[in-house]
Amino acid sequence: MHTVGRLISKLSAAWLMVLATLLFAGMGVCVKKASAEVTTAEVVFFRGLVGAVMMGLLAWWQGLNLQTKVPSLHFLRGLAGVSALSLWFYTIGKLPLSTAVTLNYMSSVWMAVFLVLRQLWRRSQGRPSKRTPPPLLAAVALGFIGVALVLRPTIQRDQWLEGGIGILSGMLSAWAYLQVASLGRAGEPEHRVVFYFSLFGTIAGLLISLAARLSGHVAWTAPSPTGWLWLLGIGGFATLAQLAMTRAYTQGQALVMASLQYLGIAHAFVLGVLLFNDPINPLSILGMGLIVAAGIGATRTSNAVRD
Repeated sequence: MHTVGRLISKLSAAWLMVLATLLFAGMGVCVKKASAEVTTAEVVFFRGLVGAVMMGLLAWWQGLNLQTKVPSLHFLRGLAGVSALSLWFYTIGKLPLSTAVTLNYMSSVWMAVFLVLRQLWRRSQGRPSKRTPPPLLAAVALGFIGVALVLRPTIQRDQWLEGGIGILSGMLSAWAYLQVASLGRAGEPEHRVVFYFSLFGTIAGLLISLAARLSGHVAWTAPSPTGWLWLLGIGGFATLAQLAMTRAYTQGQALVMASLQYLGIAHAFVLGVLLFNDPINPLSILGMGLIVAAGIGATRTSNAVRD
């Protein structure tokens, strides 16, 4: 873990983001594999547990302080992030890998939607508000056209519910990113943000299992030896990816990092075709391209209305 941390600290911002997208793609493969054996609650639990242990060991090794003065901000970040993660993990288990990843990457477009709605609300209340630039509205529209194209073959297979859950995971991810920004403004270091998020995920996984048991559903299943490897891989890949991505955004230019982040969709597409025989649909590929363009455009123009 210490060696990996040193490697991450030496990479440039751009390569850190590329590494993060590869690690997140690896996490997605592990989630899809593990979901064939265990419940979503178990996936969420082990993702959080492995991450919390890794970050705890890293903090102990480097003498980092895990005590926080803003527990409420960590709670909000955990609530938003783990909710998004749980829905996303469920979607990965049900939909083609690239479809699930693309819907979650709609978060940049949803953040633009939130910003536009906030400006409209302020205007309706007679409060000062900034003009919404037409390119931002165009990016939002482009993103939703992309979603329609990505989901079109999926909906034809009667998986509209899973598609809707994937869209919701992207919305909640946007909320989670806003909470991460609040933690950054509060001066919370990356190791503390990742640790408390992982800890929240561990507790959430147990609570989801308890709720499933009380409602009469399967709460926990014993994984095979290979299944244990997939569960450990989820937490390991996700934690290292979070560290790399957080450092990349800290060191690099935000727009460049956001653009590179969309490499994750390409990774997921290739891995889905090679490992899971996911179908190659021209409309879905076009939709993914539109969502990438919309996300980059939304990131570029959102600063015009953000304050």
